Amino acid sequence: MLSRTLVALVALGPVLYGYFRSSCSWRVRIAFALKGIEYEQKSVNLIKDGGQQLTDQFKAINPMQQVPAVTIDGITLSQSLAIIQYIEETRPEPRLLPADPKQRGQVRIICDIIASGIQPLQNLYVLQKIGADKVQWAQHFINRGFEALEPILKQTAGKYCIGDEISMADICLVPQVYNAERFKVDMSQFPTIRRLNQTLIEIDAFKATHPSCQPDTPDDLQA
Repeated sequence: MLSRTLVALVALGPVLYGYFRSSCSWRVRIAFALKGIEYEQKSVNLIKDGGQQLTDQFKAINPMQQVPAVTIDGITLSQSLAIIQYIEETRPEPRLLPADPKQRGQVRIICDIIASGIQPLQNLYVLQKIGADKVQWAQHFINRGFEALEPILKQTAGKYCIGDEISMADICLVPQVYNAERFKVDMSQFPTIRRLNQTLIEIDAFKATHPSCQPDTPDDLQA
């Protein structure tokens, strides 16, 4: 039997430790929204006081000292794709991975290109180390990743990244396009990516979780 403490933790519902402008946190917010899962947000300000993610208090939650982290079902998870996959496996409807194994493979390729090949090279920690050349650095690696992603999506896309069903690929794509726009990447080079993003950003689950309308969004950046 579950202990009383564990039962209480499960009853409280998920808690997302994130930051309004973190693209990885946004992925998890989108997944929760698409699944219709209510959750509590606890802000971890990546800028204030040198970065709240670097405190001992948050290190106890996520030893990697990154957002997002989620407490759910009596456990704590980190890494956005691991969190989303756990949500998918425990709360399978509506599904975020296609039924067809080949399409699931395509989803995972797109997710990994973004989550492993683009985002880590232009995240806040890296850009702080780069210094004055950070915009050019970010543009370079986003362009490099999108140059790989564009022809893949030309082959796989319908209304969304993989056919006409929203998947984890779409969850990863939209926050990365947001980053690209922040760093003034010329999106006219990537018409398929741009079209998909324009479609997805009009969906309620993507709108409601946008960085411009989160509890910790600064007043001057609110929509």
